Amino acid sequence: VQLQASGGGLVQAGGSLRLSCVASGRTFSSYSMGWFRQAPGKEREFVAAISYSAGTTYYRDSVKGRFTISRDNAKNMVYLQMNSLKPEDTAVYYCAARRGVVVTGPAYDYWGQGTQVTVSS
Repeated sequence: VQLQASGGGLVQAGGSLRLSCVASGRTFSSYSMGWFRQAPGKEREFVAAISYSAGTTYYRDSVKGRFTISRDNAKNMVYLQMNSLKPEDTAVYYCAARRGVVVTGPAYDYWGQGTQVTVSS
């Protein structure tokens, strides 16, 4: 599986962005998907995840109520809608895929190249 993330950019605090991630392959619907981020000088951290059926989602506490993860299995796409952005959301965002149950840790098999999100105050 190859993943390509896009949609990052520069936005003012309080603004919104939607990240997209397209996956190659015909078995996308069997993968759980996650979004992670890494800020300068910090470790990569979990942001959100969604099960292969989209029936289960998880979020880190700091983004609950502001971010929404979704997927379109017909298009091999996963999205991260980010609203009410804060400067502390600034990071490189990565999408990731794994076979099996959705998890919130870094145990994902495939990673995209990342897209930069910068939130100005």
